[in-house]
Amino acid sequence: MFVTILMFIIAYFLGSLIPGYWIGKIFYHKNILDEGSGNIGTTNSFRVLGPTAGSITLVLDLLKGTAAGCLPLLFNSNINPMLVGLAAILGHTFSIWIKFKGGKAVATSAGVLLAYNPPFFIFVIAVFIVVLLLTSMVSASSMVAFSSAVLFSFFYHDWILLVVSIILTTFVFYRHRTNILRIKNGTESTIPFGLYHTIRKRRQ
Repeated sequence: MFVTILMFIIAYFLGSLIPGYWIGKIFYHKNILDEGSGNIGTTNSFRVLGPTAGSITLVLDLLKGTAAGCLPLLFNSNINPMLVGLAAILGHTFSIWIKFKGGKAVATSAGVLLAYNPPFFIFVIAVFIVVLLLTSMVSASSMVAFSSAVLFSFFYHDWILLVVSIILTTFVFYRHRTNILRIKNGTESTIPFGLYHTIRKRRQ
């Protein structure tokens, strides 16, 4: 029991690390909580700090989830990595370092999937990339990718993977509730490439 509690605590603190915020503060003298969408994650880091900082933030946020998911292996525990990974996702969303504020946990959740099932992770990322190239929207791509994770998990006959995928997908949709409204209104921010971006640019 002590080892299990310790793993959850470590996973939370791994998830609560805020590379995007720290990179902005140290190297760019910017507080991404006060700029762009106010989110500490990859998309806002790209928007406010640029592609280099955004890419580093993406990798580090992903690795937070992967590291948390690997804790059971490190501690020689039989607990499912997906369950431990949930603590990292909570840490990212409610970080102790910024008064329990945080990001939408998309990259960190993907990192947990990578630790648990690499082929499953590759499938979800492939869906994300395809939808991103079509819609030019990170928010839409994230929601569709996690929805596909729920559908795909049925084929694995792994009830923990299915339940956690449903929890993560519900959580991702909740965290993107304002994005959903902007998508409906046609005001959602887009990336500077992809089919939707190209079509909209030609119409302007």
